[in-house]
Amino acid sequence: MSLNIPESFFIRSKDDTFPDVSAALDEPNGLLAIGGDLSPERLISAYKQGIFPWYSEGEPVLWYSPNPRMVINKDALHISKNLAKLLRFRHFTIKVNSNFEQVIYQCKTAVRKGQNSTWIDEDMLRAYTELHALGVAQSVEVYRQSELVGGLYGVHFGKMFFGESMFSKTSGASKIALVHLVQNMGYELIDCQVESPHLKSLGAFNIERTAFIEKMQKLLLK
Repeated sequence: MSLNIPESFFIRSKDDTFPDVSAALDEPNGLLAIGGDLSPERLISAYKQGIFPWYSEGEPVLWYSPNPRMVINKDALHISKNLAKLLRFRHFTIKVNSNFEQVIYQCKTAVRKGQNSTWIDEDMLRAYTELHALGVAQSVEVYRQSELVGGLYGVHFGKMFFGESMFSKTSGASKIALVHLVQNMGYELIDCQVESPHLKSLGAFNIERTAFIEKMQKLLLK
């Protein structure tokens, strides 16, 4: 497929800014900018505009703001009978920010159905670890005894959490992490980026990009 990429999409210097999200392509859904770096300043600027990086190893950094946007909140959260049983029997311990680097590493190396490679390359791993050191990125970890068996990480500002990735080494562990994030950490909206059956089964739903940006901007200030 041949793409007609506007010149304004190319980030050629550290001073170049992102186009307005309304300029994002329909196909591939949400592609908005190409290039630039993963510096804390650029990543923070991106998230606060509803933009996130998503690319494969060997590609330039690609920036997206898809339409629609998948999100989840406490009101929409759906807990199945099996998940409720896992939560009720308390076989797991949940911690926050106790092992961020291991969580992102496990997300990077997780085997995912239908995917031959990960979008979390070494540059991205370093970038989000740096955001964590700045207090902007956060992890939720699920332990069985002393073993890390699931978790997730993302970026947060105000009452808004931007989910990036999750992993599970035992059935239901990543879902337990998400339930804890939604129910117990005070965020009013969690960005799930794009639709997936896994997230949809937990109650995540799509909203139009304009509505997402409007809600996000209010929550960033809380």
